Amino acid sequence: MPAISIATWILALVLGIMIFLFIFRIVLTWYPQADLQRFPFNVVAVPTEPFLSPTRKLVPPIGGVDISPIIWVGILSLARELLLGQQGLLTMMNRVP
Repeated sequence: MPAISIATWILALVLGIMIFLFIFRIVLTWYPQADLQRFPFNVVAVPTEPFLSPTRKLVPPIGGVDISPIIWVGILSLARELLLGQQGLLTMMNRVP
């Protein structure tokens, strides 16, 4: 298996998991009483918080709603499409003989 295929597979897995975690984090914003320091919520909070805290400084909550997870879902979805979509860079590199 070529190295680019392995890298593509790993990158697809990581981006997919991160998108899922950010979507779950969006759902958690609907429940402010959820303690993000306790299991199982910390499984979602720990990997996403390093991305969200700088974003919150740039984009404050709008009407009391934290939109930073939504921004990261968009960024990661765009990156996944640009790299791994049908016309993505890594997909095209895999097709070259």
